[in-house]
Formats: sequence, structure tokens, C-alpha cells
Amino acid sequence: MADITRRLGWRHLRGAPTAHIRHHRSGQLVHDGPGLSFWYRSLSAALSEVPVDDRELAMTFHARTSDFQDVAVQATVTYRVSDPAIAAARLDFSIDPDTGVWRGAPLEQLSTLLTETAQQHALDVLARTTLASALVDGVAAVRERVASGLAAEPRLPATGIEIVAVRVVALRPEPEVERALRTPAREQIQQEADKATYERRAVAVERERAIAENELASQIELARREEQLVEQRGTNARREAEERAAADAVKAGAEAARTVRLTEAEAERTVRLADAEAARSVKLAEAEAVRQVKLAEAEARAARAVGEARAEAQAAWLRVHAEVDAATLHALTGTRLAENLPRIESVTVSPDVLTGLLAKLGGGAGSGGDAA
Repeated sequence: MADITRRLGWRHLRGAPTAHIRHHRSGQLVHDGPGLSFWYRSLSAALSEVPVDDRELAMTFHARTSDFQDVAVQATVTYRVSDPAIAAARLDFSIDPDTGVWRGAPLEQLSTLLTETAQQHALDVLARTTLASALVDGVAAVRERVASGLAAEPRLPATGIEIVAVRVVALRPEPEVERALRTPAREQIQQEADKATYERRAVAVERERAIAENELASQIELARREEQLVEQRGTNARREAEERAAADAVKAGAEAARTVRLTEAEAERTVRLADAEAARSVKLAEAEAVRQVKLAEAEARAARAVGEARAEAQAAWLRVHAEVDAATLHALTGTRLAENLPRIESVTVSPDVLTGLLAKLGGGAGSGGDAA
């Protein structure tokens, strides 16, 4: 869209390089060309803006094949306005002098014209093609037919339109039909996948069998080596037992010889000790006999001396007592008796006893006086 500015009742238009501007004033063509810039009055100016760049027109329409199956066609047509003067004369590309906006919808008219023309040629070619052929070769066939049909369409050059390229993006059947058509391929793919799975499982089973055989062979070899190890261990154990028995026999012989030597030495030492002890005992007995004899003699001499001393003492005692009167003897007797009696804490003397004692003492004293 052209840029239009206002200045004191005048208008200034500045077009784009891809827009062809046609300016008429009073029925006369004043400006004609792309990318123009000029001043004009809106009341006397008639302006047209025709785009001359390449434009993409995407279209989607439905068609029916020869076997009455509905397909959706997705295509894109690239076109351009090759003759802006003819296009401006055939279609309404006029713009508002004040705003620069198209007064009509020329691009929509071109889109309708191109879509209907392309759809007509696509329907014609698909109506004579089966669904399977259309899905396989339909894209190229439809593209060629639509391109040739648009190139041969007389209305397009008469409108100043040039077709640049035609592209058919896809041909799609209805979703149910598409799923049905995909089923055999899916089944085949699934069968191939199952086959691959089975083959992989077979390979895995074969590998597992080989692994199991290797493990079995390894176990057999291990068992054989274990058997050899057990035999070798038995041989080593027997050899070790034999060597240990021989060593024990040698050790027992040495120990027996040592025990014999020790026993003989101990017996000899015991005999020597017994002989020494016997000699010592004899000497001790002889010494003890001599000592006993000497001791007996000494005791006899002592006993004789003691007896003699006692006899002399007794004789002297008797001589002394024979010379002493009876009262003194009684006093000595009481003294000796008192020395030998146990300790008396207290003595109770009754009057009767005291009287009797005094009488006895008095009587005794009287008798003694008389005797004297």
C-alpha cells in the first residue's frame, strides 16, 4: 500500500518498488510506473496500484477419483502481474486518494480465478485416475496438468497475469481410507518386524545354546581339574602324613632315648642321694647316740646331785622342825596352807564358830602352858 501524506490541500504519494502506480487526471494518464513519488490533488486524481511482485496462492480442494474415492489436493500457485495496464483495466485496482486503500478486492478476484482454473484441470485428471494410481503418480500428473492448463488458459494473459510456478504439495484420501490403505503396508512391516524378531530370537537362542555349551564345557573342565586337585591333595596329604609319621617316629625314638638317659641319670642321682642320706643318717644317729649318752650321763649326775641336795635339804628341814615347838609348826602349816589356798574375797564368821575357835585356841594355849 502506498504512503500518502497531506499538505495544505495537496496529497503526496510515495509508492513501493513492487507496486505499479497509474495516475489519471481529467482522463489523462499523468504518472505510470513502479516506485513513483509525486504530488496531486485528491479531487482531480484517479489512482491505481497494481502489485507486480511474485505472489503465492495456497489452495486446498477436494476431487473424486475414477473409483469414487474422495481425495484432498493441496497445491500452491506462484503468479505475478506481467501487464499492470491490462490488469488495471480488467480488475479494480483503484485506491482511495486520501488513504491509499484499495476500494475493491482485486487480489481476491485473482485468487478465485486461479483456484477455480487449477481446480478444474485437477478434477479433470483425477476423474480418470484410480485412487491407487493417484496416490502413486497423482502429484506429478496433477502438477503437470494444472501447469499446462494455466499456461493455456486465455483469460490469464488477457488479464495481465503470468504463472510463475505450480506446486502440488499432497494428495490425501479420507482418513478411514488412508488407514485402510496403510493396513497392508503396516501388516507387511509388522510381519517383517516379527520375522526380524523371530530371527533375532533364534540368533539369541543359538547364542544362548552356544553360551550354555561353553558353560557346560567350562564346568566339565572345572570338574576335571577339581578331580585332579582332589587327587593331588590326597597324594600331598598321604605324603605329608608319611613324612609326619616318620618325623614322629624319629622324634619318639629321640624322646625315648632322652627319657632313658634322664631316667638313668635320675636313678644314679637318687642312689647317690640315698647313699649320702644313709651316711648322713648314720652319722646323725651316731652323733645323736653319743649326745643321748652324754645327756643321760649329765642328767644322771644332775639328778644325783639334785637328789643329794634335796636329801640334805629335807634332812636339814627335818632337823629344823624337830627343834621347833608345836605352835610354831602349826603356824607354819597355816601359812603354807594359806599360800596354796585360792583367793578368798570375803569370809563370814558366825558367833558360834568364833566361840568354838576361841575355845579351841584357849584350850590349846592352856595345854601348852601346862606342858611347859
